[in-house]
Amino acid sequence: MAGGAQDDRSVAERVFAIADAFERGDELTLSEVARRADLPVSTAHRLLGEWVAWGGLLRGDDGRYRVGMKLWRLGVRQPTARKLREAARPYLDDLLEATGEHVHLAVRDGLGAVYLERLSGPGAVRVISDVGTRLPLHATGVGLVLLAYAPSGTLEELLAQKPRKFLPNTLTSEKELRARLASIRATGVSRSVEELTRGAFSVAAPVRDTAGDIVAAVSIIAHAERAGEPQFVLGVRMAARGITAALVSGR
Repeated sequence: MAGGAQDDRSVAERVFAIADAFERGDELTLSEVARRADLPVSTAHRLLGEWVAWGGLLRGDDGRYRVGMKLWRLGVRQPTARKLREAARPYLDDLLEATGEHVHLAVRDGLGAVYLERLSGPGAVRVISDVGTRLPLHATGVGLVLLAYAPSGTLEELLAQKPRKFLPNTLTSEKELRARLASIRATGVSRSVEELTRGAFSVAAPVRDTAGDIVAAVSIIAHAERAGEPQFVLGVRMAARGITAALVSGR
């Protein structure tokens, strides 16, 4: 423990501290996990090994750790996530058939967007998102939509973390982000080009629940040269409305 102080937490609390360490990032080094969990490196290494053995975390070839599919599957069995995926699937299938590109459904998790579903055509542009991936709100189409409708203070929290500029088009300043979020709320759609992935553009729209709150975002990620084609905006708008209607009706 930092400073050599005695750690009075139970074994279970230390295990949960390891899980909490991954709340703000997908891939962490051993030292980063130890720091976030406030554990000695040796203890963090031992507990991480147990997490990896169970399948809750994965250790990459570069030594970094990330959330594993076993932990992810437990999460998607949560009733709200399962209901969202089931309601969205027919509309995501339609978007995939119409565009042949990537189609996503994501929800907000703190300052990240977690992808509940991804469908992809054989010729779709190469992207890093996948089911279970957690990506920054400010650098993704779905993330920007979720950020635009997030509770008060979320943007300030994100800015305090000094958002990373992945590509020249990534928005990171308060002025840029406030203008983008205001535009999303005014138009009901987010459009971005090469903000996280070279050669790709994204269009996304919000999904609402029975109370009218934004609970998810649906998006298409396609080759950047297709950014001017009008069917993408129309498609995500219709899909978002369809998913919202399915949630409201309980279908």
